[in-house]
Amino acid sequence: MTIYIDPPVWPAHGTLFSHLISDVSLEELHDFADRSGISPRAFDEDHYDVPQHRHRDLIARGAIPVSGLELARILAECGLRIRSVERPTKVRARLSRAWARLLPADATTLGEELLERWSEPHRHYHSPAHLAAVLNAVGVLQRAGELPEHLRRTVLLAAWFHDAVYAGTAGQDEEDSARLAEDRLPGLLPDGEVAEVARLVRLTATHDPHPADVAGAVLVDADLEVLGRAPTAYRRYADTVRRDYDHVPDHLFRPGRAQVLASLLERPLLYRTAAGRRLWEHTARENLSAELARLRVE
Repeated sequence: MTIYIDPPVWPAHGTLFSHLISDVSLEELHDFADRSGISPRAFDEDHYDVPQHRHRDLIARGAIPVSGLELARILAECGLRIRSVERPTKVRARLSRAWARLLPADATTLGEELLERWSEPHRHYHSPAHLAAVLNAVGVLQRAGELPEHLRRTVLLAAWFHDAVYAGTAGQDEEDSARLAEDRLPGLLPDGEVAEVARLVRLTATHDPHPADVAGAVLVDADLEVLGRAPTAYRRYADTVRRDYDHVPDHLFRPGRAQVLASLLERPLLYRTAAGRRLWEHTARENLSAELARLRVE
């Protein structure tokens, strides 16, 4: 058991609260919380807030008591900590500023619509945090020389639209997102650029751009950047993907997910840019292999 709890010293709602964490995965944390009768509403991105009267009981159930400082250290070192700047309110503010730099002021309403779509309550992985990560990865690849400046706006707009429609239907979500771009962007961009944004959005259904498609390579590599994160951060990603498919029972989700992972591992290269391969390829293959092994054993 790798569940930890700190002392109840955090005041709220007329009592004191402890923090409950895992140093392995959010899946383990959610499982422990569910078995212990802790409401899902008590989850706060990387921990559960639990009231003082549950402290001894949770220790009896296997949670390891540690100091507040030690708990914070464990959470940071295992890679599951959500930094302040990554929390929804902070992410949304950053995204609003990024949108304002991307298109003129008369596009503000469209930016707000897209943020509302990305913030829908059924999204866990396909959330504003994912959008922010893709935009950041585009910047990383551009600074590495993979994206000419004249293609930057088109790729960033495709990132904004690529999961703007998310119902959990592979292929159809990308098509509906591309159609949304075709509906909302005319009048804000030249027709040719609107068509290119939509083409790039459709490309995220396969992540298989033509070898000469510079913009496509950068977008799909940025979308798959998450696969190349540190193992604990990858596990957090996998946990949130599972939550996106809470409506799918395990006996259906596991083989479907395993098929997706196996098909990715069969590709000669996961990343299409030289920088993407240098930064993420090796770790991504290790992460995918480890998750696939867990799915086949558990």
